[in-house]
Amino acid sequence: MKVDAGGYPASVEEAASAAVRAESAGYDGFWAPETQLDPFIACAVAADRTSRVELSTAIAVAFGRSPMTVALQANDVQLLSGGRFSVGLGSQIKPHITKRYSMPWSHPAPRMREFVLAVRAIWKAWETGEKLDFSGDFYTHTLMTPFFNPGPNEFGNPDVLLAGVGPLMTEVAGEVADGLLCHAFSTERYVREVTVPALERGRAKVGLGLDGFEISGPSFIVARSDPDELAAGVQFVRGQIAFYGSTPAYRPVLDLHGWGELQEELNGMTKRGEWDRLADAIDDEVLHTFAVIGSPGEVVAELRKRYGGLVTRITVVPPDDPAAAASMLEALRAI
Repeated sequence: MKVDAGGYPASVEEAASAAVRAESAGYDGFWAPETQLDPFIACAVAADRTSRVELSTAIAVAFGRSPMTVALQANDVQLLSGGRFSVGLGSQIKPHITKRYSMPWSHPAPRMREFVLAVRAIWKAWETGEKLDFSGDFYTHTLMTPFFNPGPNEFGNPDVLLAGVGPLMTEVAGEVADGLLCHAFSTERYVREVTVPALERGRAKVGLGLDGFEISGPSFIVARSDPDELAAGVQFVRGQIAFYGSTPAYRPVLDLHGWGELQEELNGMTKRGEWDRLADAIDDEVLHTFAVIGSPGEVVAELRKRYGGLVTRITVVPPDDPAAAASMLEALRAI
């Protein structure tokens, strides 16, 4: 199982520095999120400062972009990184797409399927020189003149990873992507009972199984030995669980555990602007169902129990101290 470094850096500089630390400590990959920065730019700068660590957007918001812009950005970062890049895409939710990005929203799973196929069609046109001729229900790309064609990528096209929670999006990931980014707002039970069967249905559509398919496991993980750092991490994770739990699209995860009414409570709090109270609504049972918390040794034991043999990689936020980060990695590799 590969171990990747993640987090929520507040700037491109912080992200690139975190990637350098991750490589120095021996981590397999670094994942740049689209929160307060552009993850493609973060990966591009990280590519210039590193030589080995794998890089990925985790995630870039697909529906805030077009397949052509994603194809171009991913192609550039793949070149800059010497073939170490994969493009991780997610749909986001309707309010963010329509109100934050001012972009259209409709039928997210079919749209995402078509989005990925369009990106691959663009790459194929660059690679082969064949006419670009992609026409779908949501995206049409039929013009590619030589002036705008970068040609084949000497390192090959990047892998495409999709984030999914619901079974429809997860099935799409199995069909058209090279891997799945399990949303942090997933539980072991949800992954086993909902996620994996949906992936298998998607893979079956193209005559494939899960062999060679990347599955990056849920990543609400707080692994700290220092009590104060552990407490701070727990409070942050309570807030993250509450934030995602307030979203109607993610209610099925709560419903599986009989906690559907919590979603309504959290959603009401967000509508009233009570953001500072969200974390307090997550009790210990919910917290420990979603998150893996404890000392590095305790976390490793629990991750092995939950996800050993189920996922191919896991993402953690390493300590800033190099020795502690390397020690955590060594323990995680034991899985």
